[in-house]
Amino acid sequence: MRKVIKFLLFSALVLLLVLIRAFEDVLFYDPYLTFFENDYLYVDSPRREIAKLVFYTSLRYVLNTAISLGILYVVFKDKSVIKFSSLIYGIAYVLLLIPFLYFVINPRQEDYYLFFNVRRFLIQPIGILLLLPAFYYYKLNR
Repeated sequence: MRKVIKFLLFSALVLLLVLIRAFEDVLFYDPYLTFFENDYLYVDSPRREIAKLVFYTSLRYVLNTAISLGILYVVFKDKSVIKFSSLIYGIAYVLLLIPFLYFVINPRQEDYYLFFNVRRFLIQPIGILLLLPAFYYYKLNR
């Protein structure tokens, strides 16, 4: 019974990540969603409200982080894993937000690819893809 509940919680949390991604255009203000789908190398940066963009990008990062921490807790049941992961997510947020703000305030066509990737780390739950196998490997070797 315990494994069934663990699997259902894990599945529900992964489903939440999928739903955030599926409804990103409805839930979050991000003019770069359609910008990077088109020929962004040939058009100028879209009009944007910087404060609103930073707020919604930060909100999305926080939601993805909270769900990712929930997944890590369900899988490992270890508070030290959650504390360390929270620290990693916090440092990553600060280190990624600085170049994100630079690229939003000073859009240059030659920086779009780098901006796209910095933005991707902020809006996608890539951290869980790195932390889950890392903690699993650590647990195996402990």
